[in-house]
Amino acid sequence: MNSVSTWPGSAVAWIDDQGKLAWIALMVIAFIFFWPLGLAVLFFLVWSKRMGKSMKSALRGRGPGFKPSGNSAFDSYKTETLRRLEDEQAAFKAYLQRLREAKDKAEFDQFMDERSRKADTNN
Repeated sequence: MNSVSTWPGSAVAWIDDQGKLAWIALMVIAFIFFWPLGLAVLFFLVWSKRMGKSMKSALRGRGPGFKPSGNSAFDSYKTETLRRLEDEQAAFKAYLQRLREAKDKAEFDQFMDERSRKADTNN
């Protein structure tokens, strides 16, 4: 009797371990064979917010996607590498923003110069 009451929980946990693609595959297969079941899977995914979790939180150990390897040195290396990559990504985004702002300023300055020259030639 106990295994009957826990099999849905263990099935959900197993699919969570497989990742988001497993949920998507399950939903597609359910839609193909019996559309109400596919709809039920879709509603379950939306209700449980399984598709809304970010990969960053899953990789950082705050979600079901993080699986410790058992080797603490590797796990700390992985955490540090992910942190470093996130920092580099933030720095790169800031660089791109500064680059866009500089390009916008150059285009605006060029526009103002052309406008000023046109005003001078018309007078």
